[in-house]
Amino acid sequence: MADPTAAANRVYEKQLIDRAQGGDRDALRELVDQHKDRLFAFVWRMVRQHHDAEEICQDAFLKAFASLDTFLSEYRFSTWLFTIAYRVCLNHLRRKRAITSDLDFASLPSGGEQTSEAAFESEEAGRVRQLIWSAVDRLSAPQRASILLFYRHELTCHEIARVLELPLATVKSHLHRARNRLREMLESVTEQDLRDYCNLTGSAG
Repeated sequence: MADPTAAANRVYEKQLIDRAQGGDRDALRELVDQHKDRLFAFVWRMVRQHHDAEEICQDAFLKAFASLDTFLSEYRFSTWLFTIAYRVCLNHLRRKRAITSDLDFASLPSGGEQTSEAAFESEEAGRVRQLIWSAVDRLSAPQRASILLFYRHELTCHEIARVLELPLATVKSHLHRARNRLREMLESVTEQDLRDYCNLTGSAG
């Protein structure tokens, strides 16, 4: 049975988008407010720099609003927005790799970025968090995005395929290979730890 709340939300979202397409600034602001936190959390985990993540999110919103007329209402706005943001993330990572020649995905956030979260985490949770951050950062960009979208944002494989613009089988392969790599790198950390970790870090920075 369909969730009436979800159905009502989809109807309201479509109304918002219709208004935004007509140039309603209040509708545009509401769309930003609805999606900015989840989008920033995803982008920050991809690029691991607060300032870069803010710029990418802003760019993604601008690109989305500039092409609202191409939005297909059968999809969720968030899925479409994440698709745009993921493209911007990839371009950013490629530029950064070209500049540095050796992009280090194993770096951890600075202490200032972790202070508010660390205050609420036990020593053991912090240890697991550090291990998983380091391991997730070593995944390829598509694998990392697949893991984050699946566990943290609870997207289905079909939705992830739309976001990453990849065949469904490729997404499943990315998830399978990413899990295997994580298991190899984290012999003492279980998949439940990964889920707990994603829930612990609901807000970045």
